[in-house]
Amino acid sequence: MKISSTLWWERKTGSICYIDQTLLPDEERIVECRSIPRLAKAIQRLEIRGAPALGVAGAFGVALAASLCRKKTLPPFLATVARDAEHLRSTRPTAVNLGWGIDRVLDAIKESPDVAGARERALAEAEKIFLDDTACCHAIGDYGTSLLPDTCTVLTHCNAGALACSSWGTALGIIRSAVQAGKKVNVIACETRPLLQGARLTAWELSRDKIPVTVITDSMAAHVMRTSKIDAIIVGSDRITGDAVFNKIGTYMHAVLARYHGIPFYVAAPLSTFDMTRKARDVVIEERGREEIATIGNRTFIPSVVPVKNPAFDATPMELVTAIITEKGIIRPPFTMNDLIPGRTK
Repeated sequence: MKISSTLWWERKTGSICYIDQTLLPDEERIVECRSIPRLAKAIQRLEIRGAPALGVAGAFGVALAASLCRKKTLPPFLATVARDAEHLRSTRPTAVNLGWGIDRVLDAIKESPDVAGARERALAEAEKIFLDDTACCHAIGDYGTSLLPDTCTVLTHCNAGALACSSWGTALGIIRSAVQAGKKVNVIACETRPLLQGARLTAWELSRDKIPVTVITDSMAAHVMRTSKIDAIIVGSDRITGDAVFNKIGTYMHAVLARYHGIPFYVAAPLSTFDMTRKARDVVIEERGREEIATIGNRTFIPSVVPVKNPAFDATPMELVTAIITEKGIIRPPFTMNDLIPGRTK
C-alpha cells in the first residue's frame, strides 16, 4: 500500500507534520506545524480531520506545547501547557478522540520531576499514541476482513482511511486488509457533502492503492442499494455513546437505507472513540459555517437572505448497527453496556 504515515512528529524540527487534506486531490502538500495557534487552525479548517487522527494530533499538540513552553519551574509550566491543551480541545466539540489524546499526554506529565522530564514524557506518550493508532487500525482491519465475502462491493461514507488516522485507516483499513488477504473488493464512495471527503479523500486514497472505487452523489445511495449488489456498508465514527454512533452527517440516512434493503451496516472504530459517560442527547453536534454549503469555489449557490443549517455530524441509533469492529474484537447486538465498555468486547 502506498500511504504510510499521514500525520507524524518530526524530531529534527520539533514539529507536527501532516498532509493538508483541504488541498486533496489536486495537491499533496506536507505542512510542518510549529505553533499551537497554527495547529488549532489546522484542526478547525479540517486540514487534519478524522477521529483517530484528531487523537494523535491532540497528543502531539500537548507535546508541541511542552516543547515550546519556556517556563522554568514545573507548576507554571504545567499550567501553560494545560491552557494550550484546552485551546486545542475547544476546536472540535463532537469528536471525542481529540480530548482523549490530549488527556492521555496531560496525565502522563502530571507527576514529572521537572520541566525537562515533562517534555520528555509528553513526547514519549504522544509517540506511543501514534504507534498504537497504527497497530489499532491493523487490528480493526484484521477483524473486519472476516465480515466480508471473498468478492464483494462495499459502500462507505466520508473518509475513514489513512487520512483520518495516522495510517491504514478504520473503515478503509478493513478494505485494505481484505484486499491484502486476497479478497476482491469494489468500493462505492459517497461524495459526502458539503466538503466532499468521500469524493476528494476516500477516492484519492483507494485509487492510489489501486483498489476499485466509484464515487456517487449522496442522493444516489438509495437507488444504488436497490439496483446494485451492495454486500456491506462500512463507516467510521467520531463518538460512540451507549445509544448512538456519531459520524459524518449523512451516516444516519445510510443506516436507515441499509436496514430497509437488508444490507449489513458496520461501524469501524477504536475503543478510544467510545464515550460511555454520555447519551446521544448529551452530545453537542458541531455546527459549521454557512460558506461550506452556500459556496462552491468562487460561486455562491444560495441567496444571501436564505439561512442554511450545517451540522457536521448526525447520530445513528444502535438498533440500526449490525456490528461495531474494534481493535479488541467485534461487538454484536444486543449492545449492552458491558459490551460497550472499552476492553470488554466479545
